[in-house]
Amino acid sequence: MKRLGLLRHAKSEEDQSSGYDFDRELSAKGRRAAEAMGRHIGKKVAPFDRILASPARRAQETLNIALDAMGKAAPVDRIEDRRLYLATSDSIDEVVAQLGGDADSILLVAHNPGLEDVVLDHVPNDGSSRLRDIVAVKYPTGAFAILEFDIDDWSSIGGATARLISLTRPRDIDPTLGPEIAR
Repeated sequence: MKRLGLLRHAKSEEDQSSGYDFDRELSAKGRRAAEAMGRHIGKKVAPFDRILASPARRAQETLNIALDAMGKAAPVDRIEDRRLYLATSDSIDEVVAQLGGDADSILLVAHNPGLEDVVLDHVPNDGSSRLRDIVAVKYPTGAFAILEFDIDDWSSIGGATARLISLTRPRDIDPTLGPEIAR
């Protein structure tokens, strides 16, 4: 049994002075959401053995803030991989297969649509998962999901089915972190 946690970077600023998407930093709301998600993960989820993360600024800021908020539950084995920046589901599977090693659980911090597609590609669309239906509508910034795979080795992740055992959005923890409502 393998467990994969998927943390989408928190809300980022729309523009970056450098002009590069890779350099976008978190907004104030994003920083609050990353901290809330880190506290949630630290309290509610067994520690992860390894972290795989996009090196993009917003992903790294999300991860650093979340790790601080996790406290002792924070994993120490951390790998940044450029292939996770705006990766497809297939690319994410490839990175996990190559870098998962002997870890039983991995926290992956990256971007959409790749993370959403990982859930949709691995969790059967048979009407039995209400959480999958939510992901199919939207996997918002800062969202955290846990997939369980009945595999012995990460190299088998490609094409494997999974159970979506939890989905937490920032607004589930703190309603002020939900979508802006026009007035």
